[in-house]
Amino acid sequence: MREHVAEYLASGPSFAEGEVIDRIDTFRRRRPRLRDSVVTLAHGAGGKASAALVDGVFLEAFRNPHLESLGDGAILKLPDGQRMAMSTDSFVVQPLRFPGGSIGHLAVHGTLNDLAMAGAVPTWMSAAFVIEEGFVIDELREIVADMAAAAQAAGVQIVTGDTKVVPRGAADGMFITTAGVGMVPAGRQLSPDRVRPGDKVLASGSIGDHGMAVMLARGDLAIEAEISSDTASVSHLVERLMAAAPSTRWLRDPTRGGIGTVCNELAQACGLAVILEEDRLPVRPEVAGACEMLGIDPLYVANEGKFLAVVDAAEADAALEALRSHPDGENATEIGHIADEPGATVVVRTGFGGTRIVDMLVGDPLPRIC
Repeated sequence: MREHVAEYLASGPSFAEGEVIDRIDTFRRRRPRLRDSVVTLAHGAGGKASAALVDGVFLEAFRNPHLESLGDGAILKLPDGQRMAMSTDSFVVQPLRFPGGSIGHLAVHGTLNDLAMAGAVPTWMSAAFVIEEGFVIDELREIVADMAAAAQAAGVQIVTGDTKVVPRGAADGMFITTAGVGMVPAGRQLSPDRVRPGDKVLASGSIGDHGMAVMLARGDLAIEAEISSDTASVSHLVERLMAAAPSTRWLRDPTRGGIGTVCNELAQACGLAVILEEDRLPVRPEVAGACEMLGIDPLYVANEGKFLAVVDAAEADAALEALRSHPDGENATEIGHIADEPGATVVVRTGFGGTRIVDMLVGDPLPRIC
């Protein structure tokens, strides 16, 4: 690890070498360790088991300074000094079509949003399809049309790809993998290491819509509710935010594992406390009702068109005004703040004046949602 500290210092904020090592060591000590002998569905849920699998298998095999940040995308410095972001994602959701979207929408939005969370402006994408024998061509056309419409609306082009067909029963209909690249504007820096006590935590809109929409669309539950996925590109909202709050510290889209898990990742990475206000969490009544009936905390439910931002307290009002000025951000809310204590912990202040600690997601409470 120490051989990478010089590069880390050169590309990131100003910290002493010993402090950087302490931060990384603390972060790794708190990461779950892989103790399983086989892969389970929990390893794909985005919580503790996922973190353990990534650390214990993939990070150990591919370790390099870019990967060690464990972000949703890598920021790469080009020979001319510009910075490019690159991200990739796979989509295996069932059903393939659900209220508010389809696997095609997710395949575009998911990768573009990961680029936006790195501070990049997306430009190009690739798409690879694994299609099961017997898949109806008209359904394939519809999903590809969804992808084309999503990419056009976001201002990006799908410029290359691949197609594979596997025997009947081997792919659950269709799997899609996309990768994307984008350019990071000069001077833009987003990192957990920039987060400071007193910073504000913002949510760009309501939470839990996508996960609940997919769960109910599977038809396994006797629950009826008008819940639609929030799948959407957030790049335009990020640019509005950055224009109004140029000192924005950190961005993340809370997909698998929800807000609870990504806030824990932030807390562990920066060593500070994330304090959330329960009565400020923007949960739609129908989503809250479905979660209550199923015994699921909305903090762990996935989102596909929302993001969290940590901003300087002095810029929080301007950031909210900028987000709310667009229909996709009209429900943007300040949901908490950053504090010194309790270090590396997420705490929710309840409406009754008490507090509870929110851990990373454990297990696999939801179906495949992306």
